[in-house]
Amino acid sequence: MKYNNLFWAFSVLSLLGCSSSQEVKTIPDSLSGIYPKLAYYNNEGECGTGAVVPWADRLWVITYGPHLPEGSSDKLYEITPDLKQIVRPESLGGTPANRMIHKESGQLFIGPYAIDSLGNVRSIPYNIMPGRHTGNARHLTDPSGKIYYGTMEEGLYEVDVRTLAVHEIYEDANFTKREKSSKEYGPIGAMLPGVHGKGLYSGQGVLVFTNNGEGSNEALSKFDIEAGVLAEWDGKDWKVVRRNQFVEVTGPGGIYGNTNPETDPVWATGWDYKSVILGVRDAKKGWTFFRLPKSSHSYDGAHGWNTEWPRIRNVGTEAHPDYLMTMHGMFWKFPADFTADSSAGIRPRSAYLKVIGDFTRWNDRLVFGCDDSALKGFLNARKAKANFPGPGQSNSNLWFTSLTKPDELGPATATGSVWDKDPVKAGEYSEPFLFSGWDYRMAWVKNDSSHSVSFAFEVDKKGNNQWTPLREIKVEAGESVHILFDKEALGEWIRVKTDAPTLATVSFTYTDSDERSTTSDEMFEGLAELDCNHSIGGLLYSLGNNRRALGIVSTQQKDGKVVECGYYEMNDTLKLVRKDDPESRDFIVEKCAIPSKVVTVESSSVLVVDDKGRRWRLPLGDEAYTGLMDQNALRICREVVTERDLFSCMGTFYELPAENADGYAKIRPVATHNYKINDYASYRGMMILTGVDPEEGKKNPHIIVSEDGKAAVWAGAIDDLWELGKPVGHGGPWNDTQVASNEQSDPYLIAFYDRKEMKLSHKSSETVKFTVEVDPTGNGKWMTYAKYDVKPGEIFTYQFPDGFQSRWIRFSVDKSCQATALLNYR
Repeated sequence: MKYNNLFWAFSVLSLLGCSSSQEVKTIPDSLSGIYPKLAYYNNEGECGTGAVVPWADRLWVITYGPHLPEGSSDKLYEITPDLKQIVRPESLGGTPANRMIHKESGQLFIGPYAIDSLGNVRSIPYNIMPGRHTGNARHLTDPSGKIYYGTMEEGLYEVDVRTLAVHEIYEDANFTKREKSSKEYGPIGAMLPGVHGKGLYSGQGVLVFTNNGEGSNEALSKFDIEAGVLAEWDGKDWKVVRRNQFVEVTGPGGIYGNTNPETDPVWATGWDYKSVILGVRDAKKGWTFFRLPKSSHSYDGAHGWNTEWPRIRNVGTEAHPDYLMTMHGMFWKFPADFTADSSAGIRPRSAYLKVIGDFTRWNDRLVFGCDDSALKGFLNARKAKANFPGPGQSNSNLWFTSLTKPDELGPATATGSVWDKDPVKAGEYSEPFLFSGWDYRMAWVKNDSSHSVSFAFEVDKKGNNQWTPLREIKVEAGESVHILFDKEALGEWIRVKTDAPTLATVSFTYTDSDERSTTSDEMFEGLAELDCNHSIGGLLYSLGNNRRALGIVSTQQKDGKVVECGYYEMNDTLKLVRKDDPESRDFIVEKCAIPSKVVTVESSSVLVVDDKGRRWRLPLGDEAYTGLMDQNALRICREVVTERDLFSCMGTFYELPAENADGYAKIRPVATHNYKINDYASYRGMMILTGVDPEEGKKNPHIIVSEDGKAAVWAGAIDDLWELGKPVGHGGPWNDTQVASNEQSDPYLIAFYDRKEMKLSHKSSETVKFTVEVDPTGNGKWMTYAKYDVKPGEIFTYQFPDGFQSRWIRFSVDKSCQATALLNYR
């Protein structure tokens, strides 16, 4: 890969070409709910937020490093009501994400710490209780005197809440002497399948434990193999309930434990490559499972590393509970009384981009503890980033929002499947799939058998496990059909069965109306528009060695050229200060240069060839972006939240999962803009952009300019990007392209766009039949959508219905010809 470094090319130009000093304005303490002074750092490969809990008139926060069962440089933080951050001297670090309030003893257990009602902290040393503490639970036989600690590697302890005496029940697998197989990448416990423990909770006479990964080397690169476990322990023996990737396990009692443990339900969330899985345990019936669609696929990956700790938590009050669920990039409303026979009320709220480890309500705001910026890239490498370094030091922050923010971010459009080319018996029902909460709903059905099969859909209208027929559809052998459900098709849940054995795919694509305009919110005023010829750009890098500053090599566009304006740093006060530091400047210029030839802009679309050699096509934007991308003036790909990338192409930002989560196959457009964004990065939990017109942004608090006027950035939160404007674009896989008969085009992205129009034409002297196929979920299960006969000289135009939703679209023709297949997204 080539690097055309503009800094070196124009290093002979005088810095006098940069703009003069600007009027200094007051910089706020916080931007978009993020307080830079509250950021936390460690000396590890990752600095995630393990838990956030209000207690003793304070907010308590623990951070974690990636695999540190014996402690680390991470800290226990005490946040005062006036937002002062206190680093507790009792800090032991590690990889903790556990938290539980034990009412009888009046203590908060968080990480290896016990905190009383006055804020006094006691610690349990790791040499006494080693492991990556992932969960706490009330004790099965002595709940007033003891609690359980569970670790990510199957360690289980009971702790006396008064003396903190520790009794080991099961040894943590990090310390078990066991010969490692060449097919394994890490410690695997001997008791249960799966690795990477997540949840722990007790109720109904059992202790429930989850893990969300697989310890095989195969799991490091695949997303669709068997992985994870939901298991329970009766005090003597373990029982595997289900082999899928599970994370949260809790109940109505939340971090206190269930009030009526004998009868209160126990909830568990998880997923497989098809959809989100929700389990509920009943004291008499046992476990029942439901499925929900995924908004984001960045959490996939059979190793389980990409999820952090999804949660279900009451963010209302004791008198008026309001349960919020985070799962696969979606905020969900979760009913407090959810059971197998009272399952109504789960609703999507909005999509988000942050990686959230825990959250709570504190002083009438929501506080999200995030995993923002990891030094170690883990497995998230791709050629689009070249050898771009991670931040110099891992860091993350808290994100404070209004109570209504979970309703206000990205559209809740989502997809999922109950069957994905699965063998199905005649009369066998699928698991229930959520059916309510979206403006538009589609089903995609394929019969991969050698005979015709009827698929019968039923709905549970009230969530009371009473099912009624909705519709039945016959699908011929090898064929596929789609169903656009009307608004009168009511039901909380939908399920399907077949009248004959088959190999079946049944996917659901749900669309949330995108009410955003194509105009960016005023918070972005001051970002340089495409026609701006005097913007201030620069390369960004979060510095290491405990400097805790952001390094910026500032540049300015002048007379069609780029001049370097100097090296600057920004700290927790958000002031841009010029520094004489050639070493830092040189490092950024060399290591953070924008790589060239990341994508190929063609006449009809943007071609992306991923690291597996797969070809994908994305829409075009404003023509001016082509020249800027050719000049390496715009960064294309960078990790700005842990273990997934932000992809910027032709004026559209996309969320891009890691390659081990299927990468570009599951790319999601976030927003389209008309700005000349030079670089972007994460710093102290904020999203930082360069490419600024300071004069236009002089009244915008998000625009920060140095006192000499020669450096400038935009600062906010990554989830502000939704407000740039709804995704739009145009293009297609063919534009007067010579294609052979039955040759399939490259896949072209069609998911998450609003109004979609298609135009087909050709230059043959005969009528040509175009076959339009779609991949609804991105899992590679292509289905025929329609076939159109296009006459010579005709431009066939088709407006997709509002409810149409699919991840990818492709085309083929029945005659060799010069063909055009173009789409316009508005």
